Amino acid sequence: MNSLASSVFGIPISVDGDEDSASGASVVAIDNKIEQAMDLVKSHLMYAVREEVEVLKEQIKELVERNSLLERENALLKSLSNNEQLSQLSSQQAPGSASQPPPAQPPQPNVSSA
Repeated sequence: MNSLASSVFGIPISVDGDEDSASGASVVAIDNKIEQAMDLVKSHLMYAVREEVEVLKEQIKELVERNSLLERENALLKSLSNNEQLSQLSSQQAPGSASQPPPAQPPQPNVSSA
């Protein structure tokens, strides 16, 4: 029967189990190499992600510091300006933006360092 299948269909059929065990070992070896390659890709991706996270954390830190500096500068400028200057600034804002009138502040004397 084996020789008939071999001759008619051209399909080699092994009689003993040696070839099956050899091909099984080959499949296991291939699976192991695939798993190793996937682990390598995973470790490279994790490294790249960690590196990017560190860069983004640093950028966030810098932006928070800059925002804080600008808020302090804004508060200082507001405290040094008078109501007329604040209302002028509010009127210069783009039309359509919701601008609120500046809070009432007592006039402050101009102090120069000269």
